[in-house]
Amino acid sequence: MTERMYIDALAEAIREEFDRDERVFMIGEDIGVYGGSFGVTKGMYEKYRDKLVDTPISEASIVGVGVGCALVGLRPIVEIMFSDFMMDAMEFIVNQAAKLSYMTGGQLCVPMVIRSPMGSGAGMAAQHSQSLPAIFAHIPGLKVVMPATPYDVKGLLKAAVRDDNPVIFLEHKLLYWTKGEVPEGEYLVPLGKADVKRQGSDITLVAGSITVPRSLEAADALAKDGIECEIVDVRSLSPLDVDTIVSSVKKTGRLAIVEDDNENYGWGAEVAAKITNSEAFDFLDEPILRVAGKNIPIPYSPELEKAAVPQVEDVISAVKGVFSGRG
Repeated sequence: MTERMYIDALAEAIREEFDRDERVFMIGEDIGVYGGSFGVTKGMYEKYRDKLVDTPISEASIVGVGVGCALVGLRPIVEIMFSDFMMDAMEFIVNQAAKLSYMTGGQLCVPMVIRSPMGSGAGMAAQHSQSLPAIFAHIPGLKVVMPATPYDVKGLLKAAVRDDNPVIFLEHKLLYWTKGEVPEGEYLVPLGKADVKRQGSDITLVAGSITVPRSLEAADALAKDGIECEIVDVRSLSPLDVDTIVSSVKKTGRLAIVEDDNENYGWGAEVAAKITNSEAFDFLDEPILRVAGKNIPIPYSPELEKAAVPQVEDVISAVKGVFSGRG
């Protein structure tokens, strides 16, 4: 194992897939000489100039070209500078990429990854700070992945590149410079498999992306008060690994869902519904708790921005509320 930053593990996955399969290439704005808006492809241009396709500022065109290339047998990795701008390409994502395999009875497939930074906390205001995984998870035909650790981002991206379906791959901006252990050499993390990041006995916290490290930090603090949290990292919303969540809830008897995006119609509602309709429901000792963002655009003000989405202290406070007044 070697300790690496999230962004370096991501870049390593891209390089390895470039070397492994001549059909894999990247397309996006400023990904060549400049190295990408957050530096994911920095330093790659000299070796991979034939695999890094710079484009004009047109998200619809970028994704449209990606869909076309996938249909003729290539495996594009499409980079969108900010996931907010994927809204400009929804025709190609929702009406074309997600549906072509179904509409052709499997005669066509779209093996394409659209990767993009998401989330708040970087002071980039309302149009550059949204977390929108639930929008894409709602669309049949799309797979939606949101890795939280360097280990997961490398293994999941490599698995996404090799998948024959369109994959929305969302990377939280604040995770790019976090560190974690990454194995040497080849490995894959299967899409649709959650991971128990921390064992616990009193309550299950289901988290994803940036809320995973925040939940882990909250769990360490809560343990000092005698509350042991089990942390389940969903890793992907579509497919969603319901079995792992059910097993954890049956073990702990309590469930809190920690989401980075706003609460209205968020993915936490889907998790809650799945648990309500599962065998885990009979094991619940408390109502299901959701800790989610406020239903507002992300503010530019740093203090208001921080208040808009769940922080570590919000998770601690919410979980303590579940246990308050109990012996």
